Amino acid sequence: MSKYVLLATVLILCSCQSNTSTESEPLPDGDVVVFQNVNVISMESETPLTGQTVVVVDDKIYKISDQSEELPDDAMVVDGTGKYLVPGLAEMHAHIPTPDQGEALIEETLFLYLAGGVTSIRGMLGHPRHLELRSQVEDGSILGPHIYTSGPSINGNTAPDAETASGMVREQKEAGYDFLKLHPGIKREVFDAMVATAKEVDIPYAGHVSRDVGVRHAINSDYASIDHIDGYVEGLVPQEEGVDPQQNGFFGINFTDLADENLLPELIQSTVEHNVWIVPTQCLAERWAGPVSVDGLMTDPEMAYMSGETREQWKQSKQNMMSSENYDPEKAQRWIDLRRKIINQMYQDGVGILLGSDAPQVFNVPGFALQHEIEMYVAAGLTPYQALITGTVNPAIYFKREHNTGMIKEGYQADMILVAGNPLESISNLRNRAGVMIRGKWLPKDRIDQELAVIADNYAD
Repeated sequence: MSKYVLLATVLILCSCQSNTSTESEPLPDGDVVVFQNVNVISMESETPLTGQTVVVVDDKIYKISDQSEELPDDAMVVDGTGKYLVPGLAEMHAHIPTPDQGEALIEETLFLYLAGGVTSIRGMLGHPRHLELRSQVEDGSILGPHIYTSGPSINGNTAPDAETASGMVREQKEAGYDFLKLHPGIKREVFDAMVATAKEVDIPYAGHVSRDVGVRHAINSDYASIDHIDGYVEGLVPQEEGVDPQQNGFFGINFTDLADENLLPELIQSTVEHNVWIVPTQCLAERWAGPVSVDGLMTDPEMAYMSGETREQWKQSKQNMMSSENYDPEKAQRWIDLRRKIINQMYQDGVGILLGSDAPQVFNVPGFALQHEIEMYVAAGLTPYQALITGTVNPAIYFKREHNTGMIKEGYQADMILVAGNPLESISNLRNRAGVMIRGKWLPKDRIDQELAVIADNYAD
């Protein structure tokens, strides 16, 4: 049984919320925003609630009803006719700029996430500044999504031995980081020491699977999340093939034709048993290494929000990939198809999938990349509702916040997206954002567009 089914069962048994109340109670003091005549995709079920009035007071959803409400004179009213409210999305593999890149870029990046409907991010390459930033966005002094942040990278260079690795774990726990970020190159004995210390001080660890560690040992070591799923591609290669793990290529692409899909059920079962979550970052794989033209990617509208230098770097990275003598576009497509099969099978067999794109990264613009990611999950075989679960309900469960986030319910955090068109009919309707709400603060489309225009003007050639 999947994590979501278990949660839904508990919610049905415990819910005391009514959407048909006829009693009108005085609203508590606070800033009031009201969505009138709106359709609500609460994520409690796949059936939208139609013609609802959703009342937000300060940063909480106060009431959801099919009745009209008596409102204070200063309430902000948003016409939801023909539109759909959806919980804000979580970007579970995000990157936040560091101070050496400039405070302006930090705030700009946070706004881009919000513009894309992202109301929570899990920063995967931490910095001491991000600890302060986490507090600043919560108290409203900086506009941005909720932040969960790793510490600085633990990898083969920063943690060359067990003593250093264990010391980094203790330092990052004491500093207040939410989790540890693992990058490639960690030796197995160093990894094991890191894991032992992390369990001792109670801090999760997530990220890449180092080649010397391998996906099976990583799963058995209780990763909080494994990101990128290249380890699973490599894990499908039978031992008798005798491959050198160092020859796996970009995200395991070199092992595509050696993969035995009959080995997948065993890997999935182990993943479920150890409660390891998966962040596929499929759009990074497809947009960087897939047989998609550079020119087509360069003309994506969201590229206007990246600097000319960044766009040129991304263009060069993809051109270098595709011009390599070992690059085969047909093999790259087979690799993409294999990854899609893994994602679909994992979801259907109860693995917790978390929506994550690895933005900003090659042709992945913060906020906007998550739309590509969620559309790719649908292309992999998930229904739009299942794909939405990966960016709403599942992150809430992952962060142990399912009691107040990830759904649209009374008492829950007021982080929502208003879209024109039902995303359960077509996931592409998530692109048609009429506005975003973060902590009860309403950002209408015209304000978002104005801010985006300023960013684009700054980077215009």
